[in-house]
Amino acid sequence: MLGNKTIAFVGAGNMAEALIKGLIAAGLARTQILASDHTEERVAHIRQVYGIATSSDNREVVSRADIVVLAVKPQILPKVLEEIAGVVTADKLIISVAAGVPIESIEAYLHQRSRVVRVMPNTPALVQAGATALVAGAHATESDLATAKAIFDSVGTTVVLDDEGLMDAITGLSGSGPAYIFVIIDALADAGVRVGLSRDVSLALAAQTVLGAAKLLIETGEHPGALKDKVTSPGGTAIAGLHTLEQGGLRTTLINAVEAATKRSRELGEQARVKRQNGGR
Repeated sequence: MLGNKTIAFVGAGNMAEALIKGLIAAGLARTQILASDHTEERVAHIRQVYGIATSSDNREVVSRADIVVLAVKPQILPKVLEEIAGVVTADKLIISVAAGVPIESIEAYLHQRSRVVRVMPNTPALVQAGATALVAGAHATESDLATAKAIFDSVGTTVVLDDEGLMDAITGLSGSGPAYIFVIIDALADAGVRVGLSRDVSLALAAQTVLGAAKLLIETGEHPGALKDKVTSPGGTAIAGLHTLEQGGLRTTLINAVEAATKRSRELGEQARVKRQNGGR
């Protein structure tokens, strides 16, 4: 899908680096990738490690690209959009990974018919195991959506949505989800230490157990409830542990966490709208 297109990453942080690494591993030529960042240290790191062209000038890399990936924090996205607006022509595909910022807020800064795809990836993309959701703006084509999907498929699994209103839910589930899982792994490791295991052994087993369980679910396609039942036996150890999890409200707590993160994503989107209406103040 990418052919000989040039991709510019505006912002060279962890997510941009994960995508650059994934695209190169997928066979994209280094000459097709550009990156910019206002931090010279990041620019130097990306240039040295990946051998791609870099710059501290966002406008420079955007003007040279067919595809522009906005890999900056939502709080600074308006400033970046104002900076590059003059060089974003209608023939460029714009991909945004800024959490909570709606497509209409991005379009308002750019060419009135800008082709925008909004993306919500997550941090496991750093190890090519990401979960990403995409949604197209009003002027993005099916080809644009396929191009964006090809980029993010290089770092994991990608799903396409037809309703941007669901992106806040994606942010609350898979976008924020790794943080929930890290807490669960940490708690399991602490539990292992409490019952006599060493810290190293406990953490290794906890992390591998989570990884293995997820892999088993994905590869078998079975319902998690069915897989859970295969681990439990009448009067056994697993059911005793599950009973304790239910008493502690694990399911309710996780559901509430996703709801709270979804709400916060909506708030960020509303703040972006208000800021735009107030002239960026």
